[in-house]
Amino acid sequence: MTAEAGLDQGRSAFHEHRWTEAFESFRDADQRGGLPAADLERLATAEILTGNASSGLESLTRAHEEYLVIGDIPAAARCAAWMAMHLTHLGEGARAGGWLARGQRLVNELAEPDPVQGFLLIPECLGKLYGGDPQGALRLFSQAADIGQRFQDRDLSALALLGTGQATLELGRAEEGLRIFDEVMVAVTAGELSAVPSGIVYCAVIGNCHVAFDLERALQWTAALDRWCRDRPDMVPFSGQCQAHRAELFRLHGAWAEALEAAAVAQERSGRGDPQALYGGHYQQGEVQRLMGKLDLAEASFLQAARSGYEPQPGLALVSLARGDPKQAQTMIRRAAGLADTATRRHLLPALVDIELAVPDLPAARQGAEELARFARQCPMPMVRAVANQANGAVRLAEGDPGDAAQALRQAWHLWLGLGVPYEAARCRVLIGRACRDLGDQTSARMEFEAAHAEFLELGAAPAAAWAASLMRNDDAGAPGPLTAREAEVLKLVASGQGNRAIAATLFLSEKTVARHISNIFLKLGLSSRAAATRYAFEHGLTG
Repeated sequence: MTAEAGLDQGRSAFHEHRWTEAFESFRDADQRGGLPAADLERLATAEILTGNASSGLESLTRAHEEYLVIGDIPAAARCAAWMAMHLTHLGEGARAGGWLARGQRLVNELAEPDPVQGFLLIPECLGKLYGGDPQGALRLFSQAADIGQRFQDRDLSALALLGTGQATLELGRAEEGLRIFDEVMVAVTAGELSAVPSGIVYCAVIGNCHVAFDLERALQWTAALDRWCRDRPDMVPFSGQCQAHRAELFRLHGAWAEALEAAAVAQERSGRGDPQALYGGHYQQGEVQRLMGKLDLAEASFLQAARSGYEPQPGLALVSLARGDPKQAQTMIRRAAGLADTATRRHLLPALVDIELAVPDLPAARQGAEELARFARQCPMPMVRAVANQANGAVRLAEGDPGDAAQALRQAWHLWLGLGVPYEAARCRVLIGRACRDLGDQTSARMEFEAAHAEFLELGAAPAAAWAASLMRNDDAGAPGPLTAREAEVLKLVASGQGNRAIAATLFLSEKTVARHISNIFLKLGLSSRAAATRYAFEHGLTG
């Protein structure tokens, strides 16, 4: 194939989003005789999108230099702006700053206004946004949006509108920010933007929907991102972030095996060219492990997530709580919440309330619940109302007000059911059961505990199942709560020191059946060893 034919093939593949073919064709043409500046820029994009970030940045540098040689200053400045944004994405702030300064110097040489001036504002905008100055970021994003509109540059307009939504959300105006995200997503889903801005918008919008507790929007846009990524199977950037978002949705909806699979893919993609997936891939894995009671694995996952530079909270604090150290959990969550921006703090508040109740520090728990209630009044979306009602109910229960607690918790339960979030719905039922018991209604209390216990078992949430089991009351003397009569017999023999073979002989069962019974006992009671099972049996009078 001639170099010219390779160029034509590369351009065709690029415009049809066949990134690997575009990369290979441009690379071959480059080796045969070099590439024009515009094709070097296309090669750089194809390399970055296939996970070859290092060579992509080299090609983008060459494109920048070639544009300078031919005197195309706006194009050279545009390459500098994208270098700054890519390097910021990779966490290389110093190099990004250097390229931004070079781009701004080139723009100062222009005799006429150009849309590249708006692109060069974007990294500066992001610096203000992530540096704790959302109001300053909003002003700069507005300037970039004006430039994009003046020159009808759709990529610039979309990025500026995205940033406007993010800054608005940071300023506490959640509904307004989410409406802006919907507007920018119209351009993305209509195919009006190029690949890199499309991916940036998709992932940023979905992440911010989760921060704003808008589960329905997150679900819709994650499904759209998943379709977009499937249409580009050789694309690495953004695909890992898509898997991390999928993992979070799977976790919330109780599909924990699928959540772990998606998290593993996100981790793999984070090492191949999508570094922004590092946090989500490991954090979501850690959350599933924590809920399953695998605390050591969860802690390891959260520490891996911390390598991204983002703090793995509230997960790490909740691990300390699960290990029986509420004071350490309180120290961690208070510090994290105290330093967080408004949107992130709201994300931490449900865990903060749980931890303050465990300490217990009822005034601090009440303060957190009231903060969530104010947020729910400002932004009455279902998930916000669910977490606010659940927090309010839990605090009222601890304050000795079971009647009002049950009402708030019942509202939260209905909302969680509507959202399809089974774990939180089951937690509400346990708290409703406690309220019923405090009101003297033992029958209703047991019904709630049993329903929650069954849901926790189905999810594989061993610690929560043990919590529900500990609250269950059985009228039969000596009955071990959630265990069947046969499982109670097996537990008694385990406590006597017998092995599986001896238990099988005593009960005329196969060893395989005995092993299955023991596995069920461990899961139902939240235990992990025969020693723990023996201790449980003695503590609950099941050895006589």
